[in-house]
Amino acid sequence: MNKIQLERVDFEPGKSFKLFSPRLRNTFLWHYHPEYELVYVEADAGIRHVGTHISGYTHSDLVFIGSNLPHLNFDYRLRSDYHQIVIQLRTDFLGAAINLAPELSLIHTLFKSAAYGIAFHGDTRALVAQKLKQLNNLNSFDQLLELIHIFQLLAGSNEYTILNKDETSKDFILKDKIRMGAIYEYIDAHYAQKPDVNIVAGKVNLTTPAFCRYFKRQTNITFTEFVNQYRIERAKNLLMQDKNITETCYAVGFESLSYFNKLFNKIVGENPSDFKKKWVARASNL
Repeated sequence: MNKIQLERVDFEPGKSFKLFSPRLRNTFLWHYHPEYELVYVEADAGIRHVGTHISGYTHSDLVFIGSNLPHLNFDYRLRSDYHQIVIQLRTDFLGAAINLAPELSLIHTLFKSAAYGIAFHGDTRALVAQKLKQLNNLNSFDQLLELIHIFQLLAGSNEYTILNKDETSKDFILKDKIRMGAIYEYIDAHYAQKPDVNIVAGKVNLTTPAFCRYFKRQTNITFTEFVNQYRIERAKNLLMQDKNITETCYAVGFESLSYFNKLFNKIVGENPSDFKKKWVARASNL
């Protein structure tokens, strides 16, 4: 049985951060690490799974993740080409200064909020993306200064979404890494068929009623609601690849087109046709 993995992060001697561009699109890496992480990815569409929060992103995503917050790699199952920049920070990044220097008070607050996962959007995301893309042109010292500037921009922005309500879910996941890892992998492997709550309950050695209580306590939604949410995020991905609505409906496991349209509208806030039209119009202007 697979489990949520502890990722070991190695830093170059004399550096307080790691800058790299991983490519793991075919790897289901559900993992955590003590280090803070800033992730920027450009892609048509992907899945954002941080803690117990699951949603999708389109065109690009910028997320700041706190210490030991479990998350899935942001490039998982991306269909088209993509570009990703990841920055991982030592647990003592900026040392005692972040707690003591009043000039860093906003950044200190930002780092505390990262415990829940923060997704940035709008002009903030666009501006930070530009700065991240230029980091490789700088020496280590100037990279550090630019990173502090980036975090100050993020700390002062109001263009963000907090992804998890509290840290209780994170603690629960980490205490039960094997069980939660098996559940998420089962959902990912079977969302397009008929995920069977009885089978997944057996995989984690729980009775079905006990599993349903466990999953609801862990994610704040039922197993069926979670699977449907996962399916809709995958459907968005297919629609943005110019798949038609009917084939998308069946490809992600729904048997009723009317139910798919109704659920898509409930979760996304618009019907699949309008969503696809907006995406096509947006993509043509890029």
